[in-house]
Amino acid sequence: MNNRLYVGNLAYSVRDEALLEQFSQYGTVNSAKVMMERDTGRSKGFGFIEMASDAEAQKAIDGLNGQPLDGRALTVNVARPMEARSGGADRGGYRGGRY
Repeated sequence: MNNRLYVGNLAYSVRDEALLEQFSQYGTVNSAKVMMERDTGRSKGFGFIEMASDAEAQKAIDGLNGQPLDGRALTVNVARPMEARSGGADRGGYRGGRY
């Protein structure tokens, strides 16, 4: 297993500290991060937790998946690696030169 967890269905009001507090009940939390929109500073509604061990991560999944936080049922599972995005420089838009 992995000790890095995905936490979804977060209320937009939830911040890093609230995640840290919730997950600390299940062991040592190495990091807690709510993902934020770069332009607006608003929560994206999901985040990531890194627990100290796989056993603590599993306890957190068992204890918090489906449980409410700020009125919303959390989705907690093992984080998967980010998938590579397709595309590149030739997807349209400005490519240099004159107008």
